[in-house]
Amino acid sequence: MTRPVPPIELTGTASRFGEPEPLPDGLAREIAAICPTVDVEHDPVAVAEASRDWWPLALHWSLAGEVPQRAALVARPETTEQVAGVLRACDAARVPVTPAAGRSGVCGGSVPVCGGVVLDLTGLDRIGAVDATSGVVEVGAGVYGPDLERVINTHHGLTVGHFPQSFELATVGGWVACRGAGQYSTRYGKIEDMVVGLEVVLADGRVIRTGGAPAAAVGPDLNQVFIGAEGTLGVITRVWLRAHPVAPEQRRAAYTFGNLADGFEACRRIVRTGATPAVLRLYDAVESARGRGGDGTRCTLLVLDEGDAAIVDAAMSVVHDVCGSLGDRADDRLVAEWLEHRNDTSALQALTRKGFVVDTMEIAAPWSRLDAVYEAATSALLAVPHTRVASCHLSHSYLDGACLYFTFASTPPPGEIESTYIACWDAGQRAVLASGGNLSHHHGVGLNRARFVAEALGPAFEVLVAMKRALDPNGVLNPGKLGIPTDFGPRSWP
Repeated sequence: MTRPVPPIELTGTASRFGEPEPLPDGLAREIAAICPTVDVEHDPVAVAEASRDWWPLALHWSLAGEVPQRAALVARPETTEQVAGVLRACDAARVPVTPAAGRSGVCGGSVPVCGGVVLDLTGLDRIGAVDATSGVVEVGAGVYGPDLERVINTHHGLTVGHFPQSFELATVGGWVACRGAGQYSTRYGKIEDMVVGLEVVLADGRVIRTGGAPAAAVGPDLNQVFIGAEGTLGVITRVWLRAHPVAPEQRRAAYTFGNLADGFEACRRIVRTGATPAVLRLYDAVESARGRGGDGTRCTLLVLDEGDAAIVDAAMSVVHDVCGSLGDRADDRLVAEWLEHRNDTSALQALTRKGFVVDTMEIAAPWSRLDAVYEAATSALLAVPHTRVASCHLSHSYLDGACLYFTFASTPPPGEIESTYIACWDAGQRAVLASGGNLSHHHGVGLNRARFVAEALGPAFEVLVAMKRALDPNGVLNPGKLGIPTDFGPRSWP
């Protein structure tokens, strides 16, 4: 069984949000009987480790000997039936349950903010049936990305094509629960485009199946109820994913532009023609100067496509014509350098240890609003005291718009780390919403963005709340997330 990778050293087991309430008498024994072949952790260090994820603010707390909140217990089921049994027991006892697996999320989605039980799903690590003819793969929620790709590449000549930066750290269940996006999404789509069907355990232990057929029309698409719900409406235990033949050909190219607006326009024209190169990554002048061949004045675009040779050649021909009319050709080796370092997270840990407040904020907006969103967000972030840099790159392109991925770094005094972090997020996220962007593109909401959900959804927020009440009337599933009101508390943040 592959285990989660710790985000940074944990120097203590204290709960920043206050000590968790003890479990009701007998519940720990009941869970141990349900999961007889796996760990039911009571060790404070093991429980504290399982109670955190890669949320950048919490990395500072880890160095100070704290986790946001420590669970009372960690259960590690290995079957759907065991998951159902644990949920049934916790629902009856009115005890919160926080589903977790790779815990690579950066928004605090795996933090058990109300205590209770962490449900570690990494034991659901089996790859099931592969329908190579139809290109459908059955995968347990606890399977890690590299293990999935290794098996279906080697034995079936297939790929799912989902390669997020957290590829080596994240599980399939996490991809789906947070509505993730891989770096090749322009070719293969986001995870919601890849899901054929789901097996989900509801709060009361009932097991349901959603989807399962191509382009079905049986009422609303129930897959989409649980994709992106972050474990608040049900626990995903198995996923059926669309897979593609492993690409026989790959092409790469790089270009530079005199300003970001020309780069945006190039990406827009490319996808509006119908070309879908797997990677279109456009860096602003600040990020281009950090290892992307830029001189501080020009913006760099990295392009990669893969697939059938004729299709790839056609797509890259479109790229060449469009970029040639708006910019200049650059060294293709820039793409190789990006590929070599694209999943490196070491800078986050290093800067955190030095006292920097560092985070990323990825959003999506229509093509017509990208310039305004970029200017509003970077200006708002730079206006926060102690902020040293706010930069951006375009990471995913669609027919109607794109994802902008902002990075900010601040150097506050030690006593102002949390307040500076909150101020940066308040300024940047609200500037995005006010200028026409959305709340999140692929990192999800978790705890960090929960305070923005009601204003982002408007009146539709009550629909989300109603779904929660219908599917989880006792509110035990991942309370404190997505901004959904909870009776467990008071444990709110900030």
